[in-house]
Amino acid sequence: MYRDLLPIGSVVLLKGGEKRLMICGRVSCRGDEERIYDYVGCYFPEGVIDSDTLFFFDQDAIEGVYFIGCQDQEELKFRDNVLAEIDKGELAVVDGQIVVKEPAE
Repeated sequence: MYRDLLPIGSVVLLKGGEKRLMICGRVSCRGDEERIYDYVGCYFPEGVIDSDTLFFFDQDAIEGVYFIGCQDQEELKFRDNVLAEIDKGELAVVDGQIVVKEPAE
């Protein structure tokens, strides 16, 4: 699931959206919420203006992909070593941080 996320820098349009967003984060939570989102994005081409212009969304909210971000060796390694690893466990938000829950015995 997470291993197949778009890379940072990808530009997308959300369903019902009028302005494109650039993905600037993956597997993120907003403030004190316990919900984990696939992506956080900012306006494109403006970039991050302030925290009020960050948008949290999931893969299924994307209507179209306009650009796929950098997929170099570092990105591929990150997918294999980090994103693939968190696919193996269940994620939770604890004290504002995303953690992998220990499997129940």
